[in-house]
Amino acid sequence: MAESAIITRVFTEVQQIPAPAWNALLAQQAVPTPFMRHEYFAALEASGSATLETGWQPCFITLWEGEALVAACPLYAKNHSSGEYVFDWAWARAYAEHGLEYYPKAVIAVPFTPVPGSRLLARDAATRALLAQTVRRWVEAQDGWSSIHALFTEDADLAACRADGWMQRGGVQFHWHNRVSDSTGARRLRDFDDFLAQLQQEKRKKIRQERRKVAEAGVTFRVLRGAEIQAADWDFFYACYARTYYEHGNAPYLARDFFAAMAAQMPQHWLLFIAELDGRRIAASLIALNGQAAQCVAGSASAGSVAYGRYWGALERVDCLHFEACYYQPIEWCIAQGIERFEGGAQGEHKMARALLPTPTASAHWIAHPAFADAVDRFLEREGTGVQAYLEELQAHSPLRQADPAAG
Repeated sequence: MAESAIITRVFTEVQQIPAPAWNALLAQQAVPTPFMRHEYFAALEASGSATLETGWQPCFITLWEGEALVAACPLYAKNHSSGEYVFDWAWARAYAEHGLEYYPKAVIAVPFTPVPGSRLLARDAATRALLAQTVRRWVEAQDGWSSIHALFTEDADLAACRADGWMQRGGVQFHWHNRVSDSTGARRLRDFDDFLAQLQQEKRKKIRQERRKVAEAGVTFRVLRGAEIQAADWDFFYACYARTYYEHGNAPYLARDFFAAMAAQMPQHWLLFIAELDGRRIAASLIALNGQAAQCVAGSASAGSVAYGRYWGALERVDCLHFEACYYQPIEWCIAQGIERFEGGAQGEHKMARALLPTPTASAHWIAHPAFADAVDRFLEREGTGVQAYLEELQAHSPLRQADPAAG
């Protein structure tokens, strides 16, 4: 491919990029998610959630062939490491200890969203490779930028980054898959009892106990989807969401206006569970849906349908309510709809007891300083060995029942 035919343009606002062109390019990728849609980034900017003032300065890198957008990625200049979920605080401290500045750095990511998916949007592998090179060259040309970090990437992105000399870092999340193997072969689960039947006895017992506590407390749930979620529902959800952050000593990452934009621009991608007790609303959990899941009707989700656990909060405390709102209600809904996968978000070994199984994640990193690049490379090699051992240990403690060798 002749690079001379490709023009690079850098935009400080996603609104400067035509939304149809961006979303059409996203639709061509191997792992598109709703969080990479133009509307999502626009809402982050317009609401003040991810802007220069919050330490997320947009510098969207795009490649054009004539009037056609052929590659693009969401790049942010950052002066901190918050809201990323791939932790490099130790790298920043090491820089500081040697009298060097780690910030600003470049991050290719969806702010505050640890959901794996396509990050380097491109029409083909060659253009994706060129995009990775272009990003690296552009960051090199900036004054004092230390590094690039492409977070929660998929295989095609990793290949393009590795080809340009970037380093790879692994992590672990916990995802639930709507499938079980029996005498008839692999199939989707029929209902929540079918879900429980695949678990070890102690795990089944624990889940039943947890659900019983919530039910005996008198808590019931309403499920609202898409346009059914009214402004008052979003207000209630936001009160729960914000309270969770404040209880942990932090301000919420996302502004109320962000969710107003989601309701207006991307309503089909959201599912809200509202917990009620004695006629009053006490808690809420918000689930996101990818394109296939957003289009489904009961029991008929198409291949590749995914639900994503995103946010939750409670105004009153009920024992085990968090597990019910964030895991059991969404999983039960996913089974009824035929959704293939439910991603539980960042961290959390406790999710394994709820049949969310360990799943490797990956990111790519480029460090400008040669000596630090060597040091980080050695660190990642050691860390990678540890992550692999951790993953194997988790897999050895699967909550699923072992197949009966005498069966069949």
